[in-house]
Amino acid sequence: MTAAVQKKLHDHDIAGLMREMGRAARIAATELGIAPREAKDEALRTTAAELRKHTTAILEANARDIAAAEEAGKPASYIDRLMLDPARVEGIAKGLEAIAALDDPVGTVLAEWTRPNGLKIQRVRVPLGVIGIIYESRPNVTADAGGLSLKAGNAAILRGGSDSHESSVAILTCLRHGLKAAGLPLDCVQLVPTTNREAVGHMLAGLDGAIDVIVPRGGKSLVERVQKEARVPVFAHLEGICHTYVDRGADIDMAKEIVVNAKMRRTGVCGATECLLLDKNADEDHVTPLVTALIDAGCEVRGDAHVQKCDARVKPASAEDWGREFLDAIIAVRMVDGVDEAITHIARYGSQHTDAIVTECQGTAERFLKRVDSAIVLHNASTQFADGGEFGMGAEIGIATGKMHARGPVGVEQLTSFKYVVRGNGQIRPR
Repeated sequence: MTAAVQKKLHDHDIAGLMREMGRAARIAATELGIAPREAKDEALRTTAAELRKHTTAILEANARDIAAAEEAGKPASYIDRLMLDPARVEGIAKGLEAIAALDDPVGTVLAEWTRPNGLKIQRVRVPLGVIGIIYESRPNVTADAGGLSLKAGNAAILRGGSDSHESSVAILTCLRHGLKAAGLPLDCVQLVPTTNREAVGHMLAGLDGAIDVIVPRGGKSLVERVQKEARVPVFAHLEGICHTYVDRGADIDMAKEIVVNAKMRRTGVCGATECLLLDKNADEDHVTPLVTALIDAGCEVRGDAHVQKCDARVKPASAEDWGREFLDAIIAVRMVDGVDEAITHIARYGSQHTDAIVTECQGTAERFLKRVDSAIVLHNASTQFADGGEFGMGAEIGIATGKMHARGPVGVEQLTSFKYVVRGNGQIRPR
């Protein structure tokens, strides 16, 4: 934190503090944008080492965040998103090392050609500039967002939630050690030092042109506010209303494993299946085991009249349960008349995030994959693979469901733009 930022914070001048952070980020971005890959990778690898070295301090900070969340009565799924343990800290460290191992996107020539007049034109990847990331309850985002932004040559201004502030500060300390070791500006990654919500408003306004794009990572209310108020481009998804459709052509044993994993592996992540669609043309012994497996795994099943006949423990689904993001061990289950009705249901109630089909019929699978208009579509795999790390991206800042610039996991390539580099030898435009 620069002396100017410290003074603004001390004076409770939130507007001044944010402007100063924006200016510092823009200066840092100019230097980082031309930094060699070796420096960026050294910063990432050193940060990973620092995370391992200071795991105890990070977990102590996280314990304070957890205690405050529990005292505030936050639900178990919320606590799970907030919680760190040695395995999760190690996962964060490995994620940063995976990012370091990726090719540097900056400077990549995407296309090149020569015009008849001899002009040589290249389309070259360049950083976006300064990225503002606003997130809630997930302290790992501090490292993921900072690391991905760094690799893509962008400065990052991070605004974590008050619920994860202690954890985020501990992780940022490791990031700053990495930046210092690599000789990069410390302002390449900044964490807003106040939990005052006024800071978010200033970020959404763009900090006098300092911020080039905003990435929100959090609940529906946060994303709605960002999409409503932002004066700069936004990469975001509003809700993760994910579906899994089990076709009559599915292998039942495979389907059971996929369905239970898609819902119950982690119920609070955006890639968790919230609605299960079952082909009513399948035999009863083809669909009942799926419902039973979910209930036996501890999931509350809310089903339509047909599904309620499968198991006496199924609760009636209400109209509000279709298109609902539970983020808990609850799932809505509905019988549909084949793949086309499943596609229609998803189009009406889905959020264009992640949807899956389970079937051994290749033709049916291809129909689903082509017609479901979501950022991620899967065949015979769990929706919980909706994660940048699982896509080989090292990590991701979030899942974008829009169709402009970035869609799906937002990794290093999605955090770049391009420019045209034109080389000539004296060409001029004729009159």
